[in-house]
Amino acid sequence: MGAVWSLVFGPTLFKHPWREVSGKYQDNLEFVKSYKPQNNQVKHLRILLHGPVGAGKSSFINSVDSVLKDRPAGGALTDAVSGSSFTKKYRTFKFSRGPESTYSFVFNDIMGFEEGSDCGVSVEDVKLALRGHVEEGYKFNPERGLMEGDLGYNSHPTVEDKVHVLVCVVPVNSVSLLSDTIVKKMREVRLAASELDIPQLAILTKVDEACPKAAGDSSNIYKSTYLKEQVDKFHMLLGLPLNCIFLVQNYDEETELNEGMSAAIVCALRQMVQFGEDFLNNLET
Repeated sequence: MGAVWSLVFGPTLFKHPWREVSGKYQDNLEFVKSYKPQNNQVKHLRILLHGPVGAGKSSFINSVDSVLKDRPAGGALTDAVSGSSFTKKYRTFKFSRGPESTYSFVFNDIMGFEEGSDCGVSVEDVKLALRGHVEEGYKFNPERGLMEGDLGYNSHPTVEDKVHVLVCVVPVNSVSLLSDTIVKKMREVRLAASELDIPQLAILTKVDEACPKAAGDSSNIYKSTYLKEQVDKFHMLLGLPLNCIFLVQNYDEETELNEGMSAAIVCALRQMVQFGEDFLNNLET
């Protein structure tokens, strides 16, 4: 009866959210805005986004920028049409807090994973990025990975060049549809990051497309039983702890910000920053 009810009337809702985000929005926002790394070797905490093509990596960067500016922003170019990766180069995105200053964390966007071995970013290139060996502006070549001595290879990465937090980005509706090939690539990257002790999180995007009740009311994002099921599935698929998996709806067509959407975005961002700060503080100096 429960399955039939859900099919006819849409996903059911928990009485209370299984993760509280709205009540902590202002506190979380103030935390990320005021954050500065304690490790004096770095000026910016580096967060690398990876995942399949079309997951919403660039859109998440724009959404973070929107929340920080309190208005829609679009510095990271996105493409809603192409079936292949729109991001071709390794780019660092800084977030402006004023004419001459930036916030103390940056995102790196990377080419998405694709099915074939000769398309999309290679796992080996992502591993090199983790270690800081990929230079800014390097254009990914799916048919040939970056090698030492190549133009775009950073032979002597600093602590600031290296990745401090790894974030996997996947559309929530795609969790059950991910191919073995894509999952294998994500697991390889996860293992490489684990060997470097780099903290890892995940954001499941496009919750509005997956759950009508979340689309109609963003406060339902963490009440939706369907979305919680997808979080549990992704936890089993990749092995990430449940408290490291977050649900977000990126800003896309909105011309004004929505506090519920922003609260979910900033909740995930705060955890990224906190995990990254712990990593930096644990580095041997």
